[in-house]
Amino acid sequence: MDESVKFKLYRMSVWCGVVVLIANTFAFSVVGKLTPPISPTATPQQVADFLTDHRTGILWAAVIMGVFAPFFYAFAVVTSLQIRRIEGGWGLLSMIQLTTAVVAPTGWVYPLAVLATAAYRPHRDPALMQLLSDQFWLTYVGVAVIFVVNVAVIGLSAFLDRRPEPVFPRWFAWLNFVLAIAFFPGVFVYVATDGPFAWDGVFTVVVPSVAFVVWKIAMIVVLLRAVKSEEREVLGERELPVPVAG
Repeated sequence: MDESVKFKLYRMSVWCGVVVLIANTFAFSVVGKLTPPISPTATPQQVADFLTDHRTGILWAAVIMGVFAPFFYAFAVVTSLQIRRIEGGWGLLSMIQLTTAVVAPTGWVYPLAVLATAAYRPHRDPALMQLLSDQFWLTYVGVAVIFVVNVAVIGLSAFLDRRPEPVFPRWFAWLNFVLAIAFFPGVFVYVATDGPFAWDGVFTVVVPSVAFVVWKIAMIVVLLRAVKSEEREVLGERELPVPVAG
């Protein structure tokens, strides 16, 4: 493959992160109207009424994420390729980042598919609709803890980088460590029905949601810079004169 084409694909993969961020925000907040979340203490009838009132939006939110969530895979791969530069080849950190990033699209699409199932037939038994709604929120919020490993590994790779021109800036390492901590409380939704650790709580929804936007924007900025620095390295090597034997 021509190097110029390769780096164009890399940049397109980074911008896929922008596509996913916009689609995620639009699907969940604007179309599905799932922010703020319904209370975990809502009665079956209240849940059924919510799903019935928002049925069309929820179904279209599932469609939107079904179309755009896979763009995250390109974003995840280009991230691993940059960590690979730090490791000098495929290694533990680049592979952990890649495998944990695979969870992200599934963590959006699968829970939405469950909620769409609940909303699909509005005359379903309210108790069953509540059951499916519970599964959506517990899965959507709770599974985000896997993302802690992903973010922490990116931070660790930046921290361990000893290249003369680091792939990621050092401040980015500390930012990822802080954001990894911000994502962690989501796992406690399984044991809380109210308060800051419930699925509508400040530590499980509000803080992680803000952290995700900050992380995504920071990732896009540093990845674009990293791709540019890699391109300079590759093109610089190609421009070096070939020594003449003699």
